[in-house]
Amino acid sequence: MQAAVGCAQLQKLDQFIARRKENFRKLTQILKPYADRLILPRATENSDPAWFGYVITVKDQAGFARNDLTTFLETNRIETRNLFSGNLLFHPAYQNILHRISGDLTNTNLIMNNTFFIGVYPGIGDEELSVIGRTFSQFMSAK
Repeated sequence: MQAAVGCAQLQKLDQFIARRKENFRKLTQILKPYADRLILPRATENSDPAWFGYVITVKDQAGFARNDLTTFLETNRIETRNLFSGNLLFHPAYQNILHRISGDLTNTNLIMNNTFFIGVYPGIGDEELSVIGRTFSQFMSAK
């Protein structure tokens, strides 16, 4: 049964990829006005990703914390996920391992504390994107 569902989904793969890319592009347009407070994702040179999520990093000087923004988004029914990345040495699974540290880990700590993502699921349409835009606008205008 799962294989049959998978085969049916593969027939829609090109549509799914196109929709994810389009949602990514639209979210970039929605969030570009806040680039003074948010680090927005971009594809690396010569790549053409089929985006899974829209990764956002709150800048240190933004005037608010990641958790302030994600709590507001979640309260307004926009799901977020913290990025499991950054300084893994703070994760319980890695706290007691033998390791060495190279550098000051500034960027890994920034990612650990300030980064989250929202989805670019193909089922997100223009109505949902408008809600996302209004919600970000409401939050940013209050900060």
